[in-house]
Amino acid sequence: MRSRNAGTACGSILRQGTLRMDFGLSGKVVLISGGAAGIGLASAKLFLQEGAKVFVVDVKEPLADASLEKFGSQLRLFQGDLSLQSACEHAVQSCLQHFGRLDILVNNAGMNDATSLDASPEQFERSLQRNLLHVFALTHHARLALKSSRGAIVNVSSKVAETGQGRTSGYAAAKGAINALTREWAVALAPEGVRVNCVVPAECDTSQYQAWFQKQSNPASARESVEKLVPLENRLTTPTEVAAMILFLSSSLASHITGQIIHVDGGYTHLDRAITSGSPKWGE
Repeated sequence: MRSRNAGTACGSILRQGTLRMDFGLSGKVVLISGGAAGIGLASAKLFLQEGAKVFVVDVKEPLADASLEKFGSQLRLFQGDLSLQSACEHAVQSCLQHFGRLDILVNNAGMNDATSLDASPEQFERSLQRNLLHVFALTHHARLALKSSRGAIVNVSSKVAETGQGRTSGYAAAKGAINALTREWAVALAPEGVRVNCVVPAECDTSQYQAWFQKQSNPASARESVEKLVPLENRLTTPTEVAAMILFLSSSLASHITGQIIHVDGGYTHLDRAITSGSPKWGE
């Protein structure tokens, strides 16, 4: 197994939660759904460090990192349940009223709720409400503002949209739809100068995943078994590494990138399973 401390200097910087590059985002207004923890919180940190103004929408309050208080008026938290369509509209309106514009929408909110094929149709519908419908609603209500700013949308999907997991029909359906909507909206919004892209994490070291590990009989062993499945460095992706791609796709550095579905997963989704299985490799 490779050392988990291996990697480039850039990777080390990302794992520490800092990013030293000017992305031209100073003064931009970013709305991040599900921004109180995990990938959303990591994204909020990077945008704030770049001088952006961040409007976090989450059912949780307060944010999971008190250090963000230093950003003062740059940061605004809107507490609301995005499974309610009225909350989605109110969130966008509140962002526009508070900051006066909207340049970037990050559709990040959602969680793997293990709604399987054994669930009732009503439970499946509720899973879609938690993981998909707010993505459409926020984008719908933000469209005119993003057209005015010639802004960007970054959706956050999941590897289960492509790999399947066998016990999460609701979440897989939602994330598969998000992948499809990324390209649908890239076409629909291209005449308005709005770019739409999608970031796909796999095994990411979020608080949700950490909580799952703690529920296992041997948390350390459970974590190690997952880490071994990731080809690059045999470790979980950090939220900041996913957030860095969100930041890039939101910036002018990605000015001619749209309709792309980009995996930030250490090779988990697409590389040959023989890499991590321990079986003999071709040519050995």
